[in-house]
Amino acid sequence: MTKGRVLVLGGGFGGVEGAIHLSRAGFDVTLVSERDFAYLYPVSIWIPTGEIDFDDACLDLLRISSRYRFKLLRGKVTGIDPEGCRVEVDGDRTDSFDFMLIALGGAKMKPAGVEHTLSICGRPKDSLEIKKRVEALIAGGGGRIAVGFGGNPKDPSAVRGGPAFEQVFNLHHFFVKKGWRNSFSLTMFAPMEKPGIRLGEGAVEKVYDFLNRMKIDRRFGVKITRFEEGGVVFADDSRLESDLTLFIPAGTGLPLFREAGLPLNDAGFIRIDPSCRVEGTKRIFAVGDSAAIDGPKWRAKQGHLAEAMARVAAANIRAAAAGRDPEENYIDHVSILCVMDYGNGAAVVHRSTKRSFMVPLPIVGHLLKKSWGLYWKLTKTGRIMRLPGF
Repeated sequence: MTKGRVLVLGGGFGGVEGAIHLSRAGFDVTLVSERDFAYLYPVSIWIPTGEIDFDDACLDLLRISSRYRFKLLRGKVTGIDPEGCRVEVDGDRTDSFDFMLIALGGAKMKPAGVEHTLSICGRPKDSLEIKKRVEALIAGGGGRIAVGFGGNPKDPSAVRGGPAFEQVFNLHHFFVKKGWRNSFSLTMFAPMEKPGIRLGEGAVEKVYDFLNRMKIDRRFGVKITRFEEGGVVFADDSRLESDLTLFIPAGTGLPLFREAGLPLNDAGFIRIDPSCRVEGTKRIFAVGDSAAIDGPKWRAKQGHLAEAMARVAAANIRAAAAGRDPEENYIDHVSILCVMDYGNGAAVVHRSTKRSFMVPLPIVGHLLKKSWGLYWKLTKTGRIMRLPGF
């Protein structure tokens, strides 16, 4: 006999982790995903440089669902009914469930002219388009590449700066290795005065030192007015000329959340309590990029936090099903943890309320991050045990 039926929305880090833990706990789990694969954004930075293939960043969700015996429903969530604890998938309404876990991620802000850019954190197939555009520049003898990211003043946690740094570092290393670096100019841009400062003062200075050593120009601290074909225009009327603009917009909440009448913060993310339960509800939980996370000012939405929140939500759903009060708190897990790859090495970056450090690992760091992708796949298919904290 199962402990109840749980509907998990989203096949990303939070959704997959939640479905696994809930299924293990004895619930009848159905996971809804628009894609039939989980996509490993952290390793996708190497698709444009040809270091990995697109399929290397994908894991078939059916393999995971078969291993952990939860149901997989392929389709787009087109409506959420919090009262009935059910959803519409491609316009068709599901049955009611005992609990719902929302892990659908978020939307992207749309600055003027953003259609003239490509994002490594956008649709998975965009990584292949970036690769195609880089190859076209190489065939043409070189060019100007601008790599940047934006912020959301209504929710500073909804920023993806790390992948932008990684992308420009890896492009530099790729061009150096091929002997093409002198044919390309690389520039990083962001509207913040000190982008990356959430990593900590010492860590961000080391990142800037990488930029200096690689002779990557910077355009920081000026608001982006718009993107155009061939460049970026800033609020001071200056312009950054670019043959390829790679930009990671800040996150915002999905319109679907507002349409469902869910409680939202000013940026449109779902308001939750420390147990990951959606405010004002008893049976709905939200994690990862869908949720408005609390914590220190430097907090950031990351994959490892989405997984930690999913484990917290699963534990508290288990407690709720047994008639107990919440037993775990996601605030305790808020931290920054990443392996920032720079092409021929990487740096392990960690920040919590207790400590902050950045440790460069030449050569071995690059191998460490690449092996993480394989490790994630092996753990999610049950072939090896997951190490605590990884």
